[in-house]
Parts: sequence; C-alpha cells; structure tokens
Amino acid sequence: MVKDLPLDSLASTASSFASVHGILVERRQTDLVKEKERQQSYYECAPISLLPNAFPRTAFEQAVQVAPLFNILVDRLSENSSFLESTLAQVAEADPFTNELLQLYKKIYTDSEDNVANPWAKQADRLGLLRSDYMLQNNSIKQVELNTIASSFGALSTRVAALHRYLTTTTSTNKAVTDFLTQNKRDVLSEEEATLDLTTDGVPENFALEKLAFALHLAAQNYHSKYNNNNENNNNKKKPIILFVVQPGETNTVDQRLLEFQITQAHGWRVIRQSLTELATKAVVNPDNGALYLKHHDDGNGNHDDDDDDMTEEVAVIYYRAGYAPTDYFGDKEWQARSNMECSRAVKSPCLGYHLAGTKKVQQALARPGVLESILNNKNSNKETTPPEQVQQLQDVFAGLYSLGQDMVPDDYRALESILLHENESQFVLKPQREGGGYNFYGSQMADRLKAQVTLSSTSTSGDDNDNAAKITAINHQVLGEYILMERLFPPEQRAILLRGGQVEGSGPSVSELGCFGTILCQADGTVLHNEYAGFLMRTKFSHVDEGGVAAGYATLSSPYLV
Repeated sequence: MVKDLPLDSLASTASSFASVHGILVERRQTDLVKEKERQQSYYECAPISLLPNAFPRTAFEQAVQVAPLFNILVDRLSENSSFLESTLAQVAEADPFTNELLQLYKKIYTDSEDNVANPWAKQADRLGLLRSDYMLQNNSIKQVELNTIASSFGALSTRVAALHRYLTTTTSTNKAVTDFLTQNKRDVLSEEEATLDLTTDGVPENFALEKLAFALHLAAQNYHSKYNNNNENNNNKKKPIILFVVQPGETNTVDQRLLEFQITQAHGWRVIRQSLTELATKAVVNPDNGALYLKHHDDGNGNHDDDDDDMTEEVAVIYYRAGYAPTDYFGDKEWQARSNMECSRAVKSPCLGYHLAGTKKVQQALARPGVLESILNNKNSNKETTPPEQVQQLQDVFAGLYSLGQDMVPDDYRALESILLHENESQFVLKPQREGGGYNFYGSQMADRLKAQVTLSSTSTSGDDNDNAAKITAINHQVLGEYILMERLFPPEQRAILLRGGQVEGSGPSVSELGCFGTILCQADGTVLHNEYAGFLMRTKFSHVDEGGVAAGYATLSSPYLV
C-alpha cells in the first residue's frame, strides 16, 4: 500500500509547506573560519509524519472535555501544600532536584512556626499552559502524563495540522492516499469493513498557537490592569513585558518564536528571552512592592543604575521553557534566579505549585481511591465543588499507577511481583520524576533496575510449589521511592511514513500519542479568570521504539485524522 503512494511528490510538498509556514527546527554546526571555530545555525524541516494518523473522534472529544477539569485540578493541587509535601517527601529524599523544588515551594508559599510565606508570591496570579498526553486503549484515552512546565510544540502542531489538512484535501481523489487512510481507520477502529467518509473524517482545526498566546496576553493584561493605576507606576510609562525563560543552546526555537511573534503581533506585548544564568544577574525584585525588573546594563561589577527607567523592564509574566530538568541549573546562581523570580508579584507559568503538581509521583497518588475527590472537593476549602460525574471523567482516563515508596499498598506489591516473579516486565514502565523524554525504563532494563533494589527469597522447601515460590522480603524504598510504575499502554498500530530533515526516514507500523493543551488563569484567592481547552499535539513513532518525545529524537509531529 505504501509503495503505491506518490511519496516523492508528497514529501516534496510537505517539505516546501514546512519551509514556507515555519515547521522547522534549528540546527547548529561549527565551521572553521580563518582558523577560528564559528558556530552557525541553519533550519530544517521538523520531524513530521507525512500523513495524519487515524484517531477515534469520540476519544478526541473525551480529551477535549477533560482538559478544563485537569486545569482546575492542577490549580487546586498547587494550593494544597500539605498534600504536595507529604506526597513528595520520600521522592525528595531520593531525588535532589525534586527536593530543591519542594524546599523552595515550602519556603516561599507556606507559613509555619519557623517560616513566613513570601507576600508577593502569595498575591500573584497563577497561569497554567498545560498539556495532558494520552494513548488509546480500547478506543478510549488513558493518560500518559500531565505536563505543567515547558509544554512544547503548540505552535508547530498548529502548522502541522494545517499541512495535513492541505495534503489530505489536495489528494482526496488520489486512490492510493485514500486507501492508505482507509486502512489506518480500519486498523484503529478494529472494523474491517470501515470506509472513509470525506464529509466527516479529517484533521480538526488546531488553534493551539492562538490560544496559548491569548492566555499569556490575558495574564499580562490582568497584571497591567492591577498595577498600572498604582502610584508606583506613574513615572513608568512603558508597558511591562513577557519574559521567556529559555535554555542556552535551544534548538526548538521556531516553536517558541512563533508563540513570541503571535503574542506581539496579535496582542502588542514585547517578549524578552533570557536564560536562568542570565537572569541570575539581570532579574531584580523591588522589595517595596514585589515588582520584578530586568536590568539591561550594569557597571561591570554587577551594580545597576536603579534610577534609569530606560535600563529596566518590568516583567508581567514569566513563561518557563526551561527549568524543568536538573541540567538547566548549572549551580547555585540558577537556583537563586528561580527563587528570586518566584518571590515576585509577576505571574508565573508555572509557579512552583503548578510545577510540582505535574510530577509523576503526584500523578500516581491521584489515582489512589478517593484522593482525586478529596483534592477537588476539599472540605477545608471555599472553592466551588466538582460534580461527581466530572470527578469520574478524570478517573476514567487514569492508567494503572503504582508506588515504589514506603506508601506501597497491596496493589503496588502485586504490580512489582508481576514483574519480578512472573516476568511480566513488558506490561509496565518505570518512570522517574523527569520531563523531556528519554528517562524511562522498559523491559529487561526495567526488571534489572528493580531487582537490584529488591530482595527475593524462597520461604520453604516442603515441595509445595506455592510455598517454594520466591517472595519479596525487602525493598530499598530510599532508591526506588523516586520512581513510579505505570501500566504500559499498547495503542493500536497503523502504517506511517516518517520524515526527518524533509526526507523520508522510513515507513512501517506506528503508534501515536495525543496531547491536549489547556490554559487556566487564576487569581491568588482561587478565582478562575480563564479556563479552556487550547488545542492539540500528536506525536507518532515507529511501534518498536519505546521512548517518546520529538525534541529527544524519538517521535515525529503528526495530527489526528478523526474517524
């Protein structure tokens, strides 16, 4: 079937469309110029699936419906310090990165006998640009993870959806293309007689770029309205700016720049990009009012002229596209920069509470019976209650999630035993508290990692097979406590042709993962100013590849072809 497709023509069109519409990633190469090394950038077509991937319409609509509910859940979690602290306590003992985030959160946001919360951070609005990722299981969605920081590819996915709509529209009379799409529909729906309906089947509109930019605009606008009329700003006529915190050496710059340009062109806000290292010397909080400023110049000794307004920029919103991995913090000064910014009145996307709410351990804890409802309908909170049917909607998308910490319950032990005693390692994934792709453990690698921290023994030599079976007698929770076990999902396979650098990489059986963006803006008291579904992302990889992640080099950008 693939051999019948006009691959050269389709790939050429896709590559041209990508170049014209900015479906690109930045690459760098080092050249020798006059015996000196010089690094130069160039751009190439982002990794994409040549044609969209079949996806059940009902499952897509399910993901859209729960997006605002997950937004609310993240905000409720961010304010529930006792839950975050108790849930992440053992993870923090094993993982220095989570510990650093948790300690900052406690220092800045919680009051205790020996600590006073930062007043400016506590009064700041909270902005979430979130993405919940799903895989298909029996034509329904199951959540892989919930991303609360640096949720990427919203802009590029908007353009990829436009590419796939263009290709499927212009080839609608090409039998080879329609046969390809029809077979994928049959494979995904498990319906051998299914046919393509060109009046209803297709790629939906994707407004992720516009909606993400609008949420950032709304946060900046609300900040400006709140503080613009105060006497402190009467002498500063400049509008505040939106700060993008980025990684040095970032290659996914086009996705970020498209969002930046949309913010400026559609809403009039200036955007400044800075790394955590740069912000260690440039970001300053006014102790009198909590305002965050960027200083453009100093005297070479780190001293700034505070009286020169032209050398300062007030920050309304901090948008993190970095800070989610230990490698973003080269030393104490990057952590100090994160702390300084968190202690300001600027809107953070995310604040530390949102960041911690997206950890794998929190995801696992929420799947415990009764926990989700207790968070959404906290008796000690004055927030609006969540109806039982909406709580159930969220619970329905949870996959099997299991603890390896001291809070293990019988179901967790059974999952671990299934791997170590019954060789069912193919049914699980071992996940650390990391974002970005490439950190998970699968199969024998996972089993070996677990066996190294678990003691097994036989309890009898009586000849009874059950008594002779090995049993778990000890678990090193100090090491395994930073991980969770997750049920491995096996979505239906379908054919795909994947492109890298504008060239066909290959074709074969593939699996896909749907991401749904959600945006939420809340005031300090929990009042919700904005909450909506905000577009989609689809990633496709060959089915023999375990890991995911486009930036990590495992997957490609695609679009759902709703059937």
